[in-house]
Amino acid sequence: MAFVITSDCISCGSCADTCPAGAIQQGDTQYEIDQDVCLQCGACVDVCPTGAIVEK
Repeated sequence: MAFVITSDCISCGSCADTCPAGAIQQGDTQYEIDQDVCLQCGACVDVCPTGAIVEK
Protein backbone atom coordinates (compact mmCIF):
# COMPACT_ATOMS: atom_id res chain seq x y z
CA MET A 1 0.00 0.00 0.00
CA ALA A 2 1.31 3.43 -0.90
CA PHE A 3 0.82 6.49 1.28
CA VAL A 4 0.22 10.03 0.05
CA ILE A 5 -0.01 13.38 1.81
CA THR A 6 -3.20 15.28 1.09
CA SER A 7 -3.88 19.01 1.02
CA ASP A 8 -4.79 18.79 4.72
CA CYS A 9 -1.03 18.95 5.41
CA ILE A 10 -0.06 21.92 7.60
CA SER A 11 3.69 21.44 6.96
CA CYS A 12 4.51 20.82 10.61
CA GLY A 13 7.28 18.33 9.76
CA SER A 14 6.22 15.62 12.23
CA CYS A 15 6.03 13.03 9.47
CA ALA A 16 9.47 13.83 8.09
CA ASP A 17 11.02 13.66 11.55
CA THR A 18 9.44 10.24 12.13
CA CYS A 19 10.17 8.61 8.77
CA PRO A 20 12.90 5.95 9.25
CA ALA A 21 13.74 5.95 5.53
CA GLY A 22 13.92 9.71 5.04
CA ALA A 23 11.27 9.44 2.32
CA ILE A 24 9.37 12.60 3.28
CA GLN A 25 10.61 16.00 2.17
CA GLN A 26 9.17 19.52 2.07
CA GLY A 27 7.66 20.23 -1.35
CA ASP A 28 6.57 23.55 -2.83
CA THR A 29 3.39 23.83 -0.76
CA GLN A 30 3.43 20.83 1.59
CA TYR A 31 5.40 17.72 2.50
CA GLU A 32 5.64 14.93 -0.08
CA ILE A 33 6.47 11.21 0.09
CA ASP A 34 9.08 9.79 -2.29
CA GLN A 35 7.45 6.48 -3.24
CA ASP A 36 10.79 5.03 -4.39
CA VAL A 37 12.24 5.45 -0.89
CA CYS A 38 9.15 4.85 1.28
CA LEU A 39 9.16 1.60 3.29
CA GLN A 40 5.34 1.57 3.59
CA CYS A 41 5.71 1.25 7.37
CA GLY A 42 2.97 3.75 8.23
CA ALA A 43 4.92 5.49 11.00
CA CYS A 44 4.08 8.86 9.45
CA VAL A 45 0.34 8.15 9.56
CA ASP A 46 0.39 7.81 13.35
CA VAL A 47 2.13 11.14 13.98
CA CYS A 48 0.25 13.39 11.54
CA PRO A 49 -1.87 15.79 13.63
CA THR A 50 -4.33 16.50 10.79
CA GLY A 51 -4.70 12.99 9.36
CA ALA A 52 -3.30 14.21 6.05
CA ILE A 53 -1.45 10.98 5.27
CA VAL A 54 -3.67 8.34 3.70
CA GLU A 55 -3.39 5.15 1.67
CA LYS A 56 -3.36 5.73 -2.05
